[in-house]
Amino acid sequence: MTTSTTQKPPMWFLVISIIALIWNFLGVMAYLGQAMMSNEVLKQLPEADQEMYTNLPSWYIGAFAVAVFAGVTGCLALIIRKKWAFYVLLISLIAALVQMYYLVFVLKMGNAMTPMIIVVGIVLVWLANHANKKGWLS
Repeated sequence: MTTSTTQKPPMWFLVISIIALIWNFLGVMAYLGQAMMSNEVLKQLPEADQEMYTNLPSWYIGAFAVAVFAGVTGCLALIIRKKWAFYVLLISLIAALVQMYYLVFVLKMGNAMTPMIIVVGIVLVWLANHANKKGWLS
């Protein structure tokens, strides 16, 4: 019988994981705001935005949902120190890349947040991998 012991991570790891969880919760709020937008709110938007929101493909909306909910789940996994955080955060990153591709190259609507979302996703995947290698996750 073999037992594996995990090392206690430094405090900065927990702090970054909590900040990342908050970041991803903000993403969930943005998703829910978009997904549950009422017709009354939609009609108050400029006509171009109304058309854009009405015509978003379901796969884009799905990628958005996967990106943010997997991000929250992955950050919770980091906080409770689970190895599978890496895989969930990788799924989140891939979904965010799909979403941002459509946003930038199809809708031509990228802004300063677009690369920031991708960079944060990459950093979180790296952090989970690093924590696994250091033995901080079980």
